[in-house]
Amino acid sequence: MRKRYKAARIGVVAVLALGFITPAHAVDNPVKLVAPKEINVPALPFTGLTAAAFTAPSNMVNLEISPSQMFIGDAFTITGKGLPGNTPVTLTWSTSDATWVTDVQPNTVNYMGTSYSKYNVVMTTLSTDALGGFVYKTKVPSDFGGVHDIYAVNNGVALAHGGIQVARTLTISPKSGPIGTPITITYNGLGPSLYAAGSAVYYDGKYTGSMQARWTRGTATTTILATGPVGNHYIQTNEAISFSYLNQMQSPVPFANSEMGSFKVTKDPGIFKPYLIYPKLMTPTVSQRTTLADIGLDPATKATMSLLPDRGIVGSKTTIKASGIPTKGVHTIVWSTVTGNRVNCTTGTCWIYNPLPLGTVEITDGTVNKEVTIPDHLGGYHVIQIKQGDVIEAQQVFYVKESIQPLLDAKGKVVTMGVAKADLSGSVDAFARGGQGTPTYTFKEGEEFTLSLKGVGWTQMDNTLAVAYDNSYVGYGCGFNSNGYLVVHLKAMGGVGTHIISMRPLLYTQQPSFANTPYGMVPILSSENDLPGLALGYQIPTVYFAIRIVK
Repeated sequence: MRKRYKAARIGVVAVLALGFITPAHAVDNPVKLVAPKEINVPALPFTGLTAAAFTAPSNMVNLEISPSQMFIGDAFTITGKGLPGNTPVTLTWSTSDATWVTDVQPNTVNYMGTSYSKYNVVMTTLSTDALGGFVYKTKVPSDFGGVHDIYAVNNGVALAHGGIQVARTLTISPKSGPIGTPITITYNGLGPSLYAAGSAVYYDGKYTGSMQARWTRGTATTTILATGPVGNHYIQTNEAISFSYLNQMQSPVPFANSEMGSFKVTKDPGIFKPYLIYPKLMTPTVSQRTTLADIGLDPATKATMSLLPDRGIVGSKTTIKASGIPTKGVHTIVWSTVTGNRVNCTTGTCWIYNPLPLGTVEITDGTVNKEVTIPDHLGGYHVIQIKQGDVIEAQQVFYVKESIQPLLDAKGKVVTMGVAKADLSGSVDAFARGGQGTPTYTFKEGEEFTLSLKGVGWTQMDNTLAVAYDNSYVGYGCGFNSNGYLVVHLKAMGGVGTHIISMRPLLYTQQPSFANTPYGMVPILSSENDLPGLALGYQIPTVYFAIRIVK
């Protein structure tokens, strides 16, 4: 045992000499992310014009606003009295911008929490009558929920003040269908700040996940699949950070209401083939990519390099095209990645750089045109480099998407997509496969089964996936220590029939951990339009599996 331990340490030291080390709490450049242009961000309310700065004295007149609590789209009236007569005033509406904060480094991405800023926009400009009064009728715009201050301003001074409370509303569509029906949940009126921004979704009283709406200005959307026996099932959207706050009337934001709707399961049509849904490919608003740096780059090179395609799953192909490489002879094509695990973060080291060779190429005229296979390794952003010796002559990034692992029989035919009876033998082979055993979609109640993915990443954006069984969050799995190969173990439960398991993006906040990082370690249901990784170009999927329990 001692000899094996010593040999392992020598191997690690050898790898350390090749690259960089990530300390547990290194934070170089926290960035407030900008939403990608592909996200349907609602326009600023009313005129969309930011109001000029003004002062708000303590002796302002009160505006009468009726009603004072309402929903988006409701009509309301603002009445001013006792103001200077025949005087122009600008009515302003308080709103906010909200976003996510990350720290993007050459070898990782740290999740640093959220941020919001409050300001005022112009509702309209009007004049008081001779008696100093006015009446203005309008509707609640599509905006963040919660309290909105309304001011009547003249010459940089607020003359009057009032406010309204915008409550939350829930819509569910469709209202009925068989097991596996996609149910779209829309919940608007969420706020921008910590206690007002989150919502917890429950299915038949079981926690499904969390929704936020920072980039979508208060409107959160998600899709879940109908599960459970034939009959009515209840969906709740509760006020929360991650989990429901259950004594809401005693909280600092007692007005943040919860809502509930129902869905009727009409029949059990049987299992479906597992599938995944990637979020729409969006234009990144951050240019830096993991494993991309100028260290070791030939200062004399003017080479250009492209990859076609520039993203795909493990085992897929990409063609390297490069020109202008200044050196001739044999060059090595290198895949830049990392190895490690987050347990080491407690001692100061999370992972180390680990280059993988993809082959060689003979360069005679400065050009390269070569197809390579994407390694069965970690997902996320990786740099492919053309090197002569230790000098990088050209490099370009490739994004590895997560994928379901096809499970084959002895003849190479696909039996299932990722689903298998667990191998609990404890053999070396069983451990090498993460306990993945015989491919099947059918189980007896209580049997242990596995779900397998490839290409899971290592940053706090894509290191982990949250798992829900019949829309009940049961835990999470991590693919870092196993080089992107994730095998989740579950027990078949819930009675005879079809059962659905989902895997969703999760913001990893265990190690390394940072202060003020809410919404961590739970399913992010709104991941297709409000997740920090979208601004970095990540496409972390939602994955659906179905199993059948038989007698």
